[in-house]
Formats: sequence, C-alpha cells, structure tokens
Amino acid sequence: MKILLIGGTGTISMAITERLAKQGHELYLLNRGNRNEKVPENVKFIVCDISDEQAAAKALDGMEFDCVGEFIGFVPEQVKRDFRLFNGKTKQYIYISSASAYIKPQEGYVITEETPLDNPYWEYSRNKKACEEYLLERFRKDGFPVTIVRPSHTYDERSVPLGVHGSKGSYQVVKRIKEGKPVIIHGDGSSLWTITHNSDFAVGYTGLIGAPEAIGEAFHITSDISVPWNVIYKAIADALGVELKPYYVSSDMLADLSGNKYDYIGGLLGDKTVSVVFDNSKIKKLVPEFECKVTPQEGIKMAVDYIMSHSECRNEDEDFDRFCDSVIESMEKAKECFTW
Repeated sequence: MKILLIGGTGTISMAITERLAKQGHELYLLNRGNRNEKVPENVKFIVCDISDEQAAAKALDGMEFDCVGEFIGFVPEQVKRDFRLFNGKTKQYIYISSASAYIKPQEGYVITEETPLDNPYWEYSRNKKACEEYLLERFRKDGFPVTIVRPSHTYDERSVPLGVHGSKGSYQVVKRIKEGKPVIIHGDGSSLWTITHNSDFAVGYTGLIGAPEAIGEAFHITSDISVPWNVIYKAIADALGVELKPYYVSSDMLADLSGNKYDYIGGLLGDKTVSVVFDNSKIKKLVPEFECKVTPQEGIKMAVDYIMSHSECRNEDEDFDRFCDSVIESMEKAKECFTW
C-alpha cells in the first residue's frame, strides 16, 4: 500500500514507520527532516512544514494514498487543514487522539471506546475531543474516511514513563533515583496506570490500515496490564540497581505548588492521578495479532539502559530538581509545625 505518515519519527510513530517499512509498503514521511537519519532506507521523504498549507499542497500535488496517518494534529485548525489537503486523495485517514480525553472523574472502572469524552482539567484533551468531533462530522457529511486511535501512555526506549517530571523529560528523575535522593510520586502511588511500549502499539495501529471496518470508528490501543505507580517507579530503581526513596505528595498539592511552571492540573488531575484500566476487545477483534508483549518492567529496563548509555538522552533539569527539593523541604517543615 501507498502510505503517508505526517511526522513519523516521534515516540509513537517511529515504531509504526519501522514496522511498515519492514512490511515493504511504499511509505512516505512528511516532516521537516529534523530526525530522519534513523529512518529505514526504503522510506521516502516529503520534507516540508505541514503548517505551511500552501507549501504542503504544492509538495503533495498529484499524489494519492491508501492511508494517511496524522501524528501531530493537536487542535481543530490542524485537522481542518488536513481535510482540505487529503479529502478525495486518501482511502483512509488515521487520526491520533488521546485516551486522556475520556471523562474525568471516571464514571466506571473499565474504559471502553464508548466511555464519554469529557476532561475539564486539560485543554490538550479537550482539543483532541474537538478534533475527533470535527473529523467524525466530515465522515458523516462528506464521507471522509477517518479512523480515530486513542493511545494512553505510550513510550519508547528514549523516555522513561513517569508521573511527575519537569519540562526536559524523564532523565532528572532517573538521576535523582540513581543518586539516592527522594523522588516525588503523586498521591500515595497506589493508583493504577497503563503504559504501552511503542513496538506493541505499532502492531495494533498497522493492523487498522486498509481495514474497511475501521472507517468511521474509534479504537484505543493500550496494554491490558495496569500497575500502580509504585510499581513503575520501583522498576526504574531496580533497573538502576538502587533503592527507591519515594516521597508522596498529593496531586492537588503539586498542582497548587507548581503554578504555571508545570501543567500538573492537566497532566496529573486530568490524567495520571486517575486509575485507568482499558478494555481492548474492540481492537483485538479487528486486529487479532495485537498483543502487548513488553511488560512494564521489561520496557522500563530497556528505557533506563538506553538513556544511561546515550548521552543525548540525559538532559539535566536543574529547575525541576530545585522544585522537587523545595516541595520536599516545605512538606517536612509543615510536619514539624503540626501539633495536636
């Protein structure tokens, strides 16, 4: 099949690019060319910034596709642009939404694709919902062949999955654990979370390409395993061969203390604070080969090992380190001041 991925080198999309290339599809990546050096040799490139719609239309002139995959569409204006660019030029358009768009607080224990979308805490999630609504309207009114995919916390070897981190990624938390410093975990670490390795996600995603039954439908693609945050952080410490020293702070407190510096209202209260357990029966029915084989412990060890052996992944974040120390110091002082 002739397939175009918008992006194609990110955390979610790189594994999809590699899998489609290995399967021998005629694969194109449309991106700015900043990270294409690690892409398989048989992949073709359309180097341009899709936000420049006129330039993108010129670069895509005369081209049609069996499938277009959108990985960097975050607001309705971007998917409206895609509709203008690809309507009548693709047999399928797969949009990456987000499982964070599901209702918060949850109405039930297990999340299905029928769970309502309503996240009052996070603008990111509300924008994803708005994108979905626009695309499904185009499907109903114009026959635009959209398929919606909702990932939960998907990761690869370049980033360790975390609940509380700074603006420069996961390494500073890994560094604190390695150095034996206390590490902030939101809540008491007992809420359940689902992390999905991108190599497993790619199996579900690629299985939807070319499937007529997927048109006009939404699917989440996640692991069936939900584990407490305590297990996730302990797996990081185990991979480093050190003892974990957790320091528990409520998500509400972290949101208040971080102010505008870190988006813990959206990222915690609107996402990672809430236990998530997903029913993946819909994707498994259409893509029987989909199975998450990488356990949280295995995936975290792979990520920790990769980061510790690749200096470009070790981005120190002194501001976040000071934030953690300040929060912990303040909490300890509050304990000292409290008397019955």
